[in-house]
Amino acid sequence: MALIKEVRGFMPKFGENCYLAENATIIGDVEIGNDCSFWFNTVIRGDVNSIKIGNKVNIQDGTVLHTLYQKSTIEIGDNVSVGHNVTIHGAKIEKNVLVGMGATILDHSVIGENSIIAAGSLVLSGAILEPNSIYAGVPAKRIKEIEPNQSKEMIEKIANNYLMYASWFKE
Repeated sequence: MALIKEVRGFMPKFGENCYLAENATIIGDVEIGNDCSFWFNTVIRGDVNSIKIGNKVNIQDGTVLHTLYQKSTIEIGDNVSVGHNVTIHGAKIEKNVLVGMGATILDHSVIGENSIIAAGSLVLSGAILEPNSIYAGVPAKRIKEIEPNQSKEMIEKIANNYLMYASWFKE
């Protein structure tokens, strides 16, 4: 059973049809939409500020979401896939985004919709990343513009796959 914990009077709120791996940790001021999945060893720490997660979001193994006390929050839009071992700290991720494995996204940054953050990239604090783009590197730089329909189709396929994977664990 996942660890779901109240902190400072805030209890996480879940939408419908969510999957939580047995060792996922979700605490505090966290609001989660429908059709989301939180995989093994994920930590969603809404202890010092709020974390809002849209619909059909998958947070993959080993990922950590956290914020700065009274300074930053996390907002994740619909249809977002967050790869294995990602750190998101106080950032906004708009809808239809893929965050590659091992990426780090720092406080007050914004990832534009229909975008891809390459594996291992570092998005610096306060960075505003354009929509319909691929970003890569340390620090992350825009390397390519992509067609909105092209990125949206691929990202949606990944999100749908994670809904299917979650269903295997619910059986």
